[in-house]
Amino acid sequence: MTTALETLEPALSVRQVLGLERVLAGEPEVVAGAGHLDRPVRWVHVAEAADVGVMLSGGEMVLTTGVLLAGDEHKQAEYIRSLHRAEAAAVVLGLGRAFPTPPDVMRRAAERCGLPLVVLHRPFPFAELTEEVQSRLVRRKFAAVSLSESVRTALTGLITAGAPLQRLLDEVAQHSGCPVVVTNLAHRVLATGGERPAVDDVLRDWERIARQAGGREGDGWIRAELGGRGERWGRIVLCGFRGDTAAGRLLADRAAEALVLHRMLGGTAASWEEQSAQSLLTDLVSGVVPARQLLPRARAAGLPVNLRTFVPLVVRGPRPERLDRVLRLIGLPGLAAELADGTTAVLLSLARDQDAETLTGHFAARLRQEGPAAVVAAAAPRPDWDDVPAGLREARHVADAVADSSSALEPPPVVRLKDVHLRGLIRLLRDDPHVQSFAERELAGLLRAAEDDLLAVLRTYLATGRNKSLTAQLHHVSRPALYRRLEAIQARLGVDLDDFEQAASVHIALLAHDAQQG
Repeated sequence: MTTALETLEPALSVRQVLGLERVLAGEPEVVAGAGHLDRPVRWVHVAEAADVGVMLSGGEMVLTTGVLLAGDEHKQAEYIRSLHRAEAAAVVLGLGRAFPTPPDVMRRAAERCGLPLVVLHRPFPFAELTEEVQSRLVRRKFAAVSLSESVRTALTGLITAGAPLQRLLDEVAQHSGCPVVVTNLAHRVLATGGERPAVDDVLRDWERIARQAGGREGDGWIRAELGGRGERWGRIVLCGFRGDTAAGRLLADRAAEALVLHRMLGGTAASWEEQSAQSLLTDLVSGVVPARQLLPRARAAGLPVNLRTFVPLVVRGPRPERLDRVLRLIGLPGLAAELADGTTAVLLSLARDQDAETLTGHFAARLRQEGPAAVVAAAAPRPDWDDVPAGLREARHVADAVADSSSALEPPPVVRLKDVHLRGLIRLLRDDPHVQSFAERELAGLLRAAEDDLLAVLRTYLATGRNKSLTAQLHHVSRPALYRRLEAIQARLGVDLDDFEQAASVHIALLAHDAQQG
């Protein structure tokens, strides 16, 4: 795929100018400063004045015949020094009547200053060189302006359309042709964009790479700061950008502007962290992406993964930010994010010598202290990262089974698979056709008549262990009224609820029906 930046001509260096066909006709020879030929050329300037340096602003390639310097070695040396002070890119001297051979004074001065000095051995019209280079530079400037506007327009359009952060970063990655990473100031990855295999390669050893890169740019790593009103809160990094550095910096700046605008219009750095955790945990739960491939993302998101025990949890009730606050208060490393079904997945990462059961209980107890009661469903600890997806699905299964329960008893602070008993098994089997047929057959007398009130009474009666007094109390009816409803239920179903086996059969069918409806 061709990226937008590939249409932008690279910046001309001294070496590239000397390789132009028109220049080669003048038989150029580098007599000093050969180690500095990769300097960028910003402009080409023809000048004979000895004090030309005061007229330059840096990056110019200066062309001269030296006619005003001949016979005065002091002027020759000062000419070179003035160009060096003005940060000129190079000086090109046409040999001829003023200097038949390279002047030794100028060569030595240029070598000391590290300024490329090039002589042309054949007569060469400077106008042709200036025309060639200037036209290339002007074309590039117009292309850069056009690119800048096209990128800004594309990103602004996405923002005004309400696009999520991920869509913006994918757009930036498409323009740059490389992975894009957004981090906070502690190098923790908040979001990424680009093709997943390339992103995973970057994230595999992210913390070391990011800290090693520090504030410098090089090897295609281009960054721009994110912030406003004197406060920095993150950065965007183009990882392995292969184009011209100036073009990459332009793209990074435009992307940074868009991200700051996106944050101002509703997003926050904190919500980006939530989105990162949500994407990771959702992928883990779904199992669509193998857990091993998600390991670099987990590590880059700040989750310790080496020699750890992972405790998958699913919590009903509190928002992820409340869970994050509790994790910080008790010093437990972990990620929390809301799943598509409205529950919140939590993944704790504990040292191998820590007691997972005790710490999970401490987390649940502190969570209850911080606000309304929450049900914490826990899977068995997983010492192997590859088992984390199964653990999260187990925890979600437990949470769903607890939510289906009509028991009047309050669940324990941490609910595990062993605590959901028959209800948990029925939830696992709810999609089995045999179980579905059994539930329909056992409850047909009530389901066909749409007797929702009688179903509710039956559900409470069986959940309370066939306690008539408690059932009547919970439904706010008298005992005689309850007896009449129970008689109606038994008549419609053709069962005797005082018989344990028949009551158990109806109870299992009702659990299966509720699980299927849920």
